[in-house]
Amino acid sequence: MFKRLSLTAATLGLTALPAFAHLNPEEHGSFMAGLSHPLFGADHILVMVAVGIWASQIAISKGKDAALLIIPAAFVGTMAIGFLLALGGIHLPFVEPAILASVIALGLLVAMATRVPISVAAGIVGVFALFHGHAHGGELGSAGAFQFGVGFVIATAFLHLAGVALGLAIAKLGAVATRVVGGMTVLAGLSLVFGG
Repeated sequence: MFKRLSLTAATLGLTALPAFAHLNPEEHGSFMAGLSHPLFGADHILVMVAVGIWASQIAISKGKDAALLIIPAAFVGTMAIGFLLALGGIHLPFVEPAILASVIALGLLVAMATRVPISVAAGIVGVFALFHGHAHGGELGSAGAFQFGVGFVIATAFLHLAGVALGLAIAKLGAVATRVVGGMTVLAGLSLVFGG
């Protein structure tokens, strides 16, 4: 048993590819880099799923299914604007702190089951999305920006869809279950802030 585990570990160690915190420099600007980027950053996943969950909470509480589309669409659209600002060389201050704050804030909004008009929710997620988009554009530069942008917009939309589906499914378990997920998002955000 030990020999098999050792052989497996050695094989995996020798064939492992290097890990990149964000973009693989060899794939900058590709559609696949854009598509995969949001899927490999905890901050991006947590926020984008939380947006979908919060949209589902608002839709359920207000009986307005439009929230399921408008709130995530506001995030995606404003994120694209932030991306274009970065590509255009327009600097935004505090991008990384704002991204980390967005994880905690959206987790709190879900945990507290905050009910606001759809337009207000769209504005809130839009502010955070501007920083997420700027971070994507700032890491990329201008090479292959269109392909990368299309990829990360699609991935973001799918993460929002996953959040909406999760929010609707969890709501069937009761409001407390959704609030617990929001609390877990807050804790994850705090661990990103203080844990590195």
